[in-house]
Amino acid sequence: MAWPILVLHGPNLNLLGQREPNIYGALTLAELNQQLAVEAAAVGAALTCEQANGEGDLVEAIH
Repeated sequence: MAWPILVLHGPNLNLLGQREPNIYGALTLAELNQQLAVEAAAVGAALTCEQANGEGDLVEAIH
């Protein structure tokens, strides 16, 4: 059985790679999620990534 891993990306992280890349870097959220998926697969984990700009949506993701 694979270990479940839930990654919650909070407000504005959907703007990674677009908003102030000189501060936050050029890596997009999709690219970050892909890197996480590769690492999770390497150890046999089941990865789920969620992003929300509202705290309530993040709370709902863990229920």
